[in-house]
Formats: sequence, C-alpha cells, structure tokens
Amino acid sequence: MSTFSLRMQIADNAHFTPHGAALFSREQAEQARSFHQRMPGYRPTPLHSLTAFAAELGVGKVLVKDESQRFGLNAFKILGGAYAIARCVCEKYHFSLADFSFEQGRAALPESITFATTTDGNHGRGVAWAAKALGQRAVVYMPKGASAERVAHITGLGAECIVTDMNYDDTVRLTMQTAQEKGWEVVQDTAWPGYEKIPAWIMQGYATLAVEAVEQVAENDWPTPTHVFLQAGVGAMAAGVLDYLVNCYGADKLHAVIVEPDRADCLFRSAQQGEIVAVGGAMDTMMVGLACGEPNPLGWPRLRDCSRQFISCEDRITALGMRVLGNPLGQDARIVSGESGAVGMGVLAAILHSPDREALLAQLGLDASSCVLVVSSEGDTDRQHYREVVWEGRPLMD
Repeated sequence: MSTFSLRMQIADNAHFTPHGAALFSREQAEQARSFHQRMPGYRPTPLHSLTAFAAELGVGKVLVKDESQRFGLNAFKILGGAYAIARCVCEKYHFSLADFSFEQGRAALPESITFATTTDGNHGRGVAWAAKALGQRAVVYMPKGASAERVAHITGLGAECIVTDMNYDDTVRLTMQTAQEKGWEVVQDTAWPGYEKIPAWIMQGYATLAVEAVEQVAENDWPTPTHVFLQAGVGAMAAGVLDYLVNCYGADKLHAVIVEPDRADCLFRSAQQGEIVAVGGAMDTMMVGLACGEPNPLGWPRLRDCSRQFISCEDRITALGMRVLGNPLGQDARIVSGESGAVGMGVLAAILHSPDREALLAQLGLDASSCVLVVSSEGDTDRQHYREVVWEGRPLMD
C-alpha cells in the first residue's frame, strides 16, 4: 500500500465536560423520529459495516451511516427542515404534532405561508420539499459559487432560488432581513439571539439518523461504538446527532471527533479558544455543505462539552474518502458519498496511508478494540463534481 501525507490538524479539547441536555434529550429525538416515520417513503437509511477496511486500518469495526438514501433526496437534511416546518405549523395553527401530516396541513392551513432559508444545497432542498408537500411557497438563498445542479434540485421542487454574491453567513443575514421585511417564515439551521426555537427543532430532527443507528447497532449485535466522527459546518447536525449518542452511550465512554474543512474551521478554532470564534472570507472549500464560518450557538456548547477532539483538514482528505467509499475493499458495501459526506471516512483513510499511521491512531485513541461510527451525510448531490473527484482525480494527490 502506498504511503502519503495529507494535511490535518488534530486538537484535543481542553473544555471537555460531558453532560446531558434537556433540549436535545432522547425523548425529543424519538418524537422527531416518530414524525418522520409517518412521512411517505420513510425507511431507515443503511448502516454498513466495512469489515475489510476496518481490518486494514487495524480497528475492530467501522460503521458508515449512508444518508444518500434518505427520502430520495440524496442527503439527511430533510430530517431537520421537514420536522421544523411541521413543528412551526402545528404551533401556529394548534395542530397536534402526534398525528400531524403534511397532507393534513395542506388541506387545513387557513392562509398561505412563504418559508425562507439559506443553503449550500441540501438543507434548501429539504425545505423546498416540505413546502411543496404543504402546498406552500419556498424562497431559498444560496451563497456565491452554488452549482447549477444544486440550484436545479431546489427549483425542481417548485421553490424560488436566488444565488447571491456573498458567502454563506452573509447570505443568512440577507435572508433574515428580507424575510422580516416580507413577513416570511425563516427555517434556518443556525441560531442567533431571538431566533432559537426553529434551529432547535431542526437539530432534533437531525437526531433521527442517530436513533436509527443506535437501533441498527443493537439489531446486528455489533459492539457499542467507542468513537464517532462527525463533520460540521455550523455544527447543527453534529450536535443533534452527538447529543443522542451521548444520551445513549455516555459522553465519558464515547470518543467524539468533529471534522471540518481547514478553510472554514470555525468550530476547530472555537475549541482552541473555548469560546465561539468566527471565520470570514470566501471559505473556498470543495466541502460546500461545511463552508460555514460562524458556529450555531445552540450546537456549540454541546460540541464543546461532549467532543474529545476537533480536526481541521484539507480538501484532499474528503476526496480520498469519496474514492475509498466508492471503491471498497473486499465485500464491503459501495457507498456513493459527496464532498461534505465523506470527510470522516477520509480522515480514517488518510491515517491508513500516512507514514505516521501508528502515532495518529494512538492520538485518536484507536486500536483493535475500537468501533468507529461515521456518517456519510450526502450522496452525489453534484454529480458532475463527484465524477471530477472520483473519476478524474481532483484535487490531485501529490
């Protein structure tokens, strides 16, 4: 096997103080999962055990949750957007969440609603899907550089899509300002003072994938995960998923690692300082779903308290993860994973090929007894770019 080095920084979290959170309890997560089960087309996404890769790396097990098969939308994000919109409608019009469906809402809503959001692609697609299911309008803003294919995914669901000339965080501010002026309902997966309820619902919705994973581990009689690698943009998915896992397995027993692109590593920098640190500029990373410069203030305390380590890594690591998942060893399942979905696996693959492999494994506490959980959060949501990476070898490996 070839040996090469890819750039990543691993920072131990000096602020690790594990504890539970009522806002993101098991009960809240299971309530969200119950709602998702009533949505047409629901089924748990696969959790694959990559036995051959785990043996090659020298760990006990590597489990990959494949979110490319979520509701036919190729990514997990609908879990948060759909649940938040349902909660919003139920609260506003006094429907019961316990038996609410989008079909019911479509027939019973007394007025039209416009839902607005900012997205790098997947979240906006989920919001557009839910708005269409309710027979309502969605306006989706995207930061500069949005691909034509990701725009088409959103407009194909009947939403209006506006691509700005700003980065993600500035686009969020534009969305909020416009929505306030026009009376639209903002469905955003990051929070700020005075806007916390809907982001919390979104994070609770994301936890459905963790509820499924815990059940699938038990059903297959696999070992309890010792490690979880979670990618992060603003940190909403990472925090929502991590909280459920912590509540099930215990934060003192689960070694959580948060992974970000080095051009948008706001959580990595926040962990070093012990407080929220924002990253500005273009954040020009191929991991477009993680190109966020300001941590979600609801998620940040959970990641600060319950994560053991934070990793900032170059784009070539997620490219490696995409190729490894798409071209597996032995009888391991083939998983199509996009740029923002494959970075956790990419870290493991980069360690496998590193000349410092043993030291990196030791630094992350990985050994033959480890069971590692990774979330492949999206499939080939931009198919042209997926082929450029997997077929054409971009970005080039030195």
